[in-house]
Amino acid sequence: GGNPIAIQSMTNTKTEDVKATVEQILRLERAGCEIIRCTVPTLEAAAAIREIKKQIHIPLVADIHFDYRMALAAIENGADKIRINPGNIGSVERVKAVVDAAKERNIPIRVGVNSGSLEKPLEKYGGVTAEGIVESALDKVHMIEDLGYDNLVISIKSSDVLMCVKAHELLAGRTVYPLHVGITESGTVNSGNIKSAIGLSLILSQGIGDTIRVSLTGDPVEEIKSAKLILRT
Repeated sequence: GGNPIAIQSMTNTKTEDVKATVEQILRLERAGCEIIRCTVPTLEAAAAIREIKKQIHIPLVADIHFDYRMALAAIENGADKIRINPGNIGSVERVKAVVDAAKERNIPIRVGVNSGSLEKPLEKYGGVTAEGIVESALDKVHMIEDLGYDNLVISIKSSDVLMCVKAHELLAGRTVYPLHVGITESGTVNSGNIKSAIGLSLILSQGIGDTIRVSLTGDPVEEIKSAKLILRT
């Protein structure tokens, strides 16, 4: 919508450890982070969101892997956004429970699809491909739309840089939803920066992308420095 691209990062503390998580988020804020994602693998982590939110100043995204109950608990505790892969959540009823809770509070759902967990039928294009990743993402989006919700962000990721670029090019032409872009499993500061700089610059230079994350192992503050430099460059 013409807004600047927002820089995102992810904590690598245990979310249950409120003190350590808040300290890391505040460091990330000072570095220029605008949205933060925290993993929510347990009910304790979901409960910690309420306390963390009181002490930070940027939106918090709850990262849910397989258990839809964690999404419900995270929403209940004030998460600003939920990241799920509906394919990993299970039945449509479980996805509907998450969608209904998000709808009640009008918080966005980030629909995340990773090339590493692509459904077998979508390997019809010849193994894991950009086309399969895009079809998987749109299938999930249509499922949520059919449940009556469209406050969505789409995230498609692959550690294969050129496949990731191609997938974003295909997806951008087929949807109007905001796209979160990044190269997954980028690696260390050195290799991760090279892969992310190549992939993100090819994507961003085409006007694709609304939020970005440079995925690096180690101190996430390095992700913010790299993202700012890639955007500036």
